[in-house]
Amino acid sequence: MFTRRKVVKLGTLSAAAGLIGQSVFARPAAKAAPNIVFVLADDLGFADLSCFGRNDYETRNIDRLAANGLSLFRSYANSSVCSPTRLALITGRYQYRLRMGLDEPLGVNAALGLAPTEPTLPGLLRNAGYTTALVGKWHLGRLPNFGPLKSGYDRFFGIYEGGADYFDHGMSIRGQFRHDLWENETKISRQGYLTDLITERSMKEIRRLATEARPFFLSVHYTAPHWPWEGPLDSEVAKTIRDSFHYDGGSNRVYAAMVKSLDEGVGRIMQALEAHGVSGNTIIIFTSDNGGERFSKMWPFRGMKGELLEGGIRVPAIMRWPGRIATGSRSDLSTISMDWAPTLLAAAGAEGAESHPFDGRNLLPDLLAGKEGEPRTLFFRHMAHDQRAAIRGADKYLAFGGHEFLFDIDADPLEAANLKTSKPRVFDGLKAAFEAWNETMKPYPEGSFSYDFRGKGALAGF
Repeated sequence: MFTRRKVVKLGTLSAAAGLIGQSVFARPAAKAAPNIVFVLADDLGFADLSCFGRNDYETRNIDRLAANGLSLFRSYANSSVCSPTRLALITGRYQYRLRMGLDEPLGVNAALGLAPTEPTLPGLLRNAGYTTALVGKWHLGRLPNFGPLKSGYDRFFGIYEGGADYFDHGMSIRGQFRHDLWENETKISRQGYLTDLITERSMKEIRRLATEARPFFLSVHYTAPHWPWEGPLDSEVAKTIRDSFHYDGGSNRVYAAMVKSLDEGVGRIMQALEAHGVSGNTIIIFTSDNGGERFSKMWPFRGMKGELLEGGIRVPAIMRWPGRIATGSRSDLSTISMDWAPTLLAAAGAEGAESHPFDGRNLLPDLLAGKEGEPRTLFFRHMAHDQRAAIRGADKYLAFGGHEFLFDIDADPLEAANLKTSKPRVFDGLKAAFEAWNETMKPYPEGSFSYDFRGKGALAGF
């Protein structure tokens, strides 16, 4: 059921010391190994890019990235909400293997976070000789016990929580404001629109990293277009926002401005790579942590963030690797967030931890050959309304609030026709596969947290 790639033993001493992936075990890596820039948008819908179907504004820079690389149209996020996907992305494993992956998204339990002993993509790359940095959103646990510097990154600039005001750089919940902008583990103050601050620090990191003898891994985790709904020219509007959720806020204009600011940032990062002579040996990945919300475009799908309909978990994904990935190509290869860890480690000539085998699949053989790969089954669950899903090819089993469905997501991307009774063998097979997989994952403990999207999305009527 799960693909487990060849891994390397990091040694019983390092495991016993809880130092898996830490810099004390780093070995020099040749500069010829590719640099990696991983750009992650926040709550960006499947069709929110003009190269994926948006037609009321243009994302020219990300479109250019796609024109010079590969667009993945069957790419899934591991979850329909933020922190579980980020956990799967950084570990290469289903998030439900860890206790912190069961609060969806992580936010109310300060005692939970990504344990420093867990092997991570940045930690394993650092062990292979890479320099690592995260700019933007962490959302995998709070200080003092958790943080990017404890899980494989050499440097960090950004926010620890799930979202922040774009001008005040903190979150206001029920009248309580908490500042959340950090340099490593020190709280700092800066002036400026948060998307721009993330872009500018990423460019600064590229300028510094390009001069080093070692290859680099730079994670650029934007908060855009996550709420609060503020465009770069909305500083006066921001002063009137009483609560960061502000369910009465936003508009199509504001959302377009937020996404276009994100697009401009990606363009400036690409220019920085070119200006410092490292563009030709740099892999760039662009994707989102889950489906969109409120003003997003998910067509031809329905559903949204917090739902296991395609609109909540199908995300745009682009990969550029000059000289290795065909330019202007597209693929229907089935991918999921946790695939990026084994894929990028393989590209770097590095390996994973034998003690923590990947659930994700190394995509490189299929990506480089232009193939759609062997059939695989992807599993999802979300505790709000007891949502469950299993996808294999075009067949999708979905359960929601006591109702069960079977959809053909190729013929019926809107998931409107329930084939449960007309294709009972397929339905029973996928349901059984989900239940067998679910037995291998941690159950939701009593008191776990989940956003309730009741009344907001496409499944609200059930």
